[in-house]
Amino acid sequence: MPSSPLRVAVVCSSNQNRSMEAHNILSYTQNGILHMLDRNKRIKPRPERFQNCKDLFDLILTCEERVYDQVVEDLNSREQETCQPVHVVNVDIQDNHEEATLGAFLICELCQCIQHTEDMENEIDELLQEFEEKSGRTFLHTVCFY
Repeated sequence: MPSSPLRVAVVCSSNQNRSMEAHNILSYTQNGILHMLDRNKRIKPRPERFQNCKDLFDLILTCEERVYDQVVEDLNSREQETCQPVHVVNVDIQDNHEEATLGAFLICELCQCIQHTEDMENEIDELLQEFEEKSGRTFLHTVCFY
């Protein structure tokens, strides 16, 4: 098992529902619109633009294919400095509260499984395949470098 915690980012298009619910579940706090906004204020002081973020992550999860494409394009356009790999995984999640909650639990379970792998680099493809079969969802995956 990795000795350090998995560094995870969750990215969606509006940064108001799907990624926030995933951050909510990943941080293990309890959870219409007023509830969602109240939840968001507790998790982050403001929405963040991934393109402006300079933090390094081990895993970046996106909630729709268009955002996945944008994240991969952004990472590939950056100057490589450390050559540290970052896995970018897309899990399509509809942008409504129920799907955001279900998707957040799926993302949380995926992160827990990845955290407990002996070798993320060599085990992630098989793990994603297992999650595809279990969830009935298709996952996109690529590796970029910082």
